[in-house]
Amino acid sequence: MTTTGRPARRRSGRTARPDGRAWRFLAPFLLVYVFAMILPILYAVYQSMLTVERSGPTGLGKPSIGFAGLDNYALALDQTAFVESFARVLLFGIVQVPVMLLLALVLALLLDQLPDRWAGLLRSAYFLPYGVPGVIATILWGFLYVPGISPIGEVLGEFGFQPDFLGYDNVLWSIANIVVWEFAGYNMLIIVAQLKSIPQELYEAARIDGAGPWQTALRIKIPLVRPALILTCVFSIIGTMQLFSEPLVLKKIAPAVTQDYTPNLSAYFDAFANANMYLAAAKSVLLAVAAMVLSFGFLSLVNRKQRSER
Repeated sequence: MTTTGRPARRRSGRTARPDGRAWRFLAPFLLVYVFAMILPILYAVYQSMLTVERSGPTGLGKPSIGFAGLDNYALALDQTAFVESFARVLLFGIVQVPVMLLLALVLALLLDQLPDRWAGLLRSAYFLPYGVPGVIATILWGFLYVPGISPIGEVLGEFGFQPDFLGYDNVLWSIANIVVWEFAGYNMLIIVAQLKSIPQELYEAARIDGAGPWQTALRIKIPLVRPALILTCVFSIIGTMQLFSEPLVLKKIAPAVTQDYTPNLSAYFDAFANANMYLAAAKSVLLAVAAMVLSFGFLSLVNRKQRSER
């Protein structure tokens, strides 16, 4: 009895040990992740707590680097334009993200009804704008926005409308149009991939029960693509907080786009135009924290709703 029990304990002990081979396989990824993700974040936090100290009665002495604590964060939050930039991108996301995801969902549902030959062609056509770099896409749309050379403005002018796409009240939505044009096809492709994973037996059962295309879409397809919608929404929230290329390019032709139009622009100009790397690092950390809070807040709301539905 005793001898037979000992080997059993040894075997259970062996299975409880972590497998060293798994760590060896994970080691390359972990090293890249630490050096490419963790260390830059920690270095940005470290930079945000430094400041330039100048000696001498007039501050013209030799500069030195000193510890600032949270002073840079306080200075960033004390800038009205920087705080307003957060409110601006939040408004941008509240309007643009639902519009883009709704468009991507509608396109995915329509393509799912087409034969494979035409669906593949249209998927490629809708996905094509995502392959265009954001800078190039903004330049292309910029020509369509500039008064006097915009064909859209000319067509609307025939009907008595004189829109100012680059004016103070409209430039944010002109940027939103560019972002939707760029990323709606990308999000559509994620939803299409989720649609392709739905078992065909569910569609056959729905047809037997007399469900039409609308009922099948509302009761089967949309509920089952919820994970893809959640994923694309999280990506869109993060992308909204990182809005940078489009306003930076339009800044040349739109006076309404200032250096503090978005948080990313504000940090960029502080770092490379005002030579204040430490304040820019503080703004970058604040931007990262805001994106993390919004993303995890959205996921927690979704998870809480799913638990309440069970």
